[in-house]
Amino acid sequence: MQFKLSPLLLGPIGVAIAAFGLSPAQAATMQVHVTVESLVAPNSVTFAPLNVGFHNGSFDAFNLGETASAAVQRAAELGDGSLWQAALAAANPSASHGTVGGLLQPGQTSSATFTVDTSANTYFSFIGMVVPSNDFFIGNDNAKQYQLFDSAGHLQISSITQKARQIWDAGSEVYDPAAAAFVGNAGLRTAQGGVINTNFAELAAFNGLTTGAGYVFNSGLSYDQDIYRISFSVAAVPEPQTYALMGAGLLLMGAVLRRRQQKL
Repeated sequence: MQFKLSPLLLGPIGVAIAAFGLSPAQAATMQVHVTVESLVAPNSVTFAPLNVGFHNGSFDAFNLGETASAAVQRAAELGDGSLWQAALAAANPSASHGTVGGLLQPGQTSSATFTVDTSANTYFSFIGMVVPSNDFFIGNDNAKQYQLFDSAGHLQISSITQKARQIWDAGSEVYDPAAAAFVGNAGLRTAQGGVINTNFAELAAFNGLTTGAGYVFNSGLSYDQDIYRISFSVAAVPEPQTYALMGAGLLLMGAVLRRRQQKL
């Protein structure tokens, strides 16, 4: 037995289905799914939770050869990105920001989803401590280094890969295994008064020490080795009224079909 939908029924259903076409303003708001992945070998470095921000290009967290800000120092020495996120929000109040995952040990992955206005906040920034270390981290020193979205809100970058040579040394804490996070007591740290530079070779000096996760550390990193990947995917955010319209259309369709069945 076949049923044909009447024009009266098609009207509300059509309205409900059409509601899934997003308005220009709503189309700019997207759900951005961020996945982080450790690419290092077992027993190598672990990464603190990654602090991320989607912004308009006005937030420049740090620069090579300059003194680390309090926000960068806190992230690099303690793995605490709260000041970094506060600085981002101050520079760009409409930015979307947060953290992805917890401690990311070798080979692990984690993910989180953020609601982003892709027409206003097209750029992406990040920072996360690398341990064991006194003040090592990953991050971008150019506010506009990663433009995730074009002017139409289309995703332009599917992933960002960090190499060992891109590990930063904040220059804010003296090298000391006894005071290094993940293998020592970070409360014993001593101020260095240096500037931000790249440095991964010093990590080998921690080889043989037992980490906070219980494994014996072995850096094993080489200059051009991939160590960390950040991946992105997007999905549209339906307007709240879309669900109401679709629900009304489906309820009406069900009621009409039930009446027709009762007449047969």
